[in-house]
Amino acid sequence: MATKNKVLSQKSFILLFIGILLISANLRAPITAVGPLSKILNQEMNLSNAWVGMLTTLPLLAFAVISPLVASVAGKFGNERTLFASMLFLTLGIALRSYRANDGCLFIGTLIIGVAVAFGNVLLPSFIKERLPEKIGVMTGAYTVVMSLFAGLGSGLSIPIERGTSFGWRGSLMVWGLLSLAAVIVMLPLLHAKQRQPAPAGGQRRPTLFFSKKLLTSPLAWYVTLFMGLQSLLFYVLMAWLPSILVSDGYRASQGGWMILVLQIISLPASFLAPVLASRRQSQTGLAVFASVLYVIGFAGMLSGKWMILWIIFLALAGGALISLALLFFTLRTHTAQQAAELSGMGQSGGYLLAALGPVFLGFLHDLTGGWLVPEIILTFLSLIMLVAGSRAGKNKYVESH
Repeated sequence: MATKNKVLSQKSFILLFIGILLISANLRAPITAVGPLSKILNQEMNLSNAWVGMLTTLPLLAFAVISPLVASVAGKFGNERTLFASMLFLTLGIALRSYRANDGCLFIGTLIIGVAVAFGNVLLPSFIKERLPEKIGVMTGAYTVVMSLFAGLGSGLSIPIERGTSFGWRGSLMVWGLLSLAAVIVMLPLLHAKQRQPAPAGGQRRPTLFFSKKLLTSPLAWYVTLFMGLQSLLFYVLMAWLPSILVSDGYRASQGGWMILVLQIISLPASFLAPVLASRRQSQTGLAVFASVLYVIGFAGMLSGKWMILWIIFLALAGGALISLALLFFTLRTHTAQQAAELSGMGQSGGYLLAALGPVFLGFLHDLTGGWLVPEIILTFLSLIMLVAGSRAGKNKYVESH
């Protein structure tokens, strides 16, 4: 009987492992796949750069609005059912975005994608802690790597798929529905699991849709939120516009898309190393400042229009380290798991709201000025602001949310 239970346990772990990796693979790729197709969308859909930027901004707006609601929904229906539904709606959104009969579906589908991904963003760490508490470190590292890798693949494969099939840009965006459908199939058996969900860490208090007054009046909480928002803004601006920036500097469209993949791959070691170093120190100010400086150097270097590979390496190392630090601050700056969840909700909601302004605002500036010089100056300036926020968020202090 013990052997049988052990085999069942191994099967359960494998199923959970595959499910978590498939969900994480869907959290960025459907969004980053749009950036390299921006010029094609400009021409075939007669969209301005600002409207093309909106295709990246809509999911971020959904992240900002939906993130505070996710915990309550999952508390009512359970993590498995909620994640399953999010992947199902993600598949629907991807299909709708590529629907030929109505061009308005491009934006409606994109909004549905954003809502679905928002649930995955918030719930996946909780799901790992709930179902595989003894493997939190390994699984968090694994899902972060897969999420970043597929974010790069989303950009790198967009142009080759668009040119290599008869379905054009619609088929290039539609293909990611196969990935979300695979997640739906793998998650289906988990819906019938008999295991009861453990009580949330930090007490039985019911999740709230609103942030506490102490949290909203905490300067440290706002520094963490600003740090989260600026690093997200810079990341999504790169995902949306780096291919176009490179094209304007003489690169081919396919090369611009693959540069996103290069950026994501180079960022992976920094994503692992930064939290390891940070967890060994009482203060993370030095690491936050150092990573922010790399962003400043990278964006300032791009102003020259030369040695772009070098500047992309700087941006990749900065981005990999900063996303890990931003997520780590949710736990390092709080005493309890409940406080960490509240700070995470505030950071992701406010942070993604700030990040949502990036792609559309930079697209507007490009349309207004006719080039990328002014947007690149703005990005350098925002990196300096993030440096200041990171220096404050990294201090060895705690947010008091109650």
